[in-house]
Amino acid sequence: MQKSLSIKRAIFERRSVRGYLKKNVPKNIIRNIFRLAQRAPSNANIQPWYVYVASGKSKKRLVKQMVNKVINNVPTNSDYRYPKNFVFNINYLRRQVECAKELYDNMKIARNDKIARDNAYLKNYQMYNAPHVCFIGMYEKFGPAVAIDVGGYLQTLMLAMNAFGVSCCAQATLRNYPNIVRKEFNIDKSIKILVGISFGYEDKSVLANKTRINRADINENVFFKF
Repeated sequence: MQKSLSIKRAIFERRSVRGYLKKNVPKNIIRNIFRLAQRAPSNANIQPWYVYVASGKSKKRLVKQMVNKVINNVPTNSDYRYPKNFVFNINYLRRQVECAKELYDNMKIARNDKIARDNAYLKNYQMYNAPHVCFIGMYEKFGPAVAIDVGGYLQTLMLAMNAFGVSCCAQATLRNYPNIVRKEFNIDKSIKILVGISFGYEDKSVLANKTRINRADINENVFFKF
């Protein structure tokens, strides 16, 4: 039986991995990961998430269709969109800029190199060559309050992957063409796609995987009153 990481190590070592080996994660490990993630808490234990996992030919079809949309400049039609001006606080903007600079510096892509930056963006839809991808959705009528439960599941799932030695990258971009996902899995239109996660075994030779992003001091986010 494969040894798993402690919860402390799984949290501390989890990071977004943007390049994978051509090596499938064994089916029994994948099932164990998702079985563990199912323990995520939710209000009244309703467990509102729906998860769709693609590998092999299914994953290749998804990549081909999404990449085709992007290279043909087909407008995105995400079920959920970020506010146009969500970076309304200088701290949020600073963190976003620092994150992007660290990533693109490691990839050795200059700010004015549009071709390289476009290719880097396209890799999102190529799912960073990961052998597996999953999409997480919920019924639209649940709204933001229940989406909190789905977010808890998302974090639990990523930690479960890390605990089993499997790397991943949560990608908001993978929700940009949700009808492709719904068609592949025959999903009812009432279920909306929140996010996708590419996962597999890390290829440490990929430059983007050298990226390490720090976190803010807790004093910026957590307020104690003992």
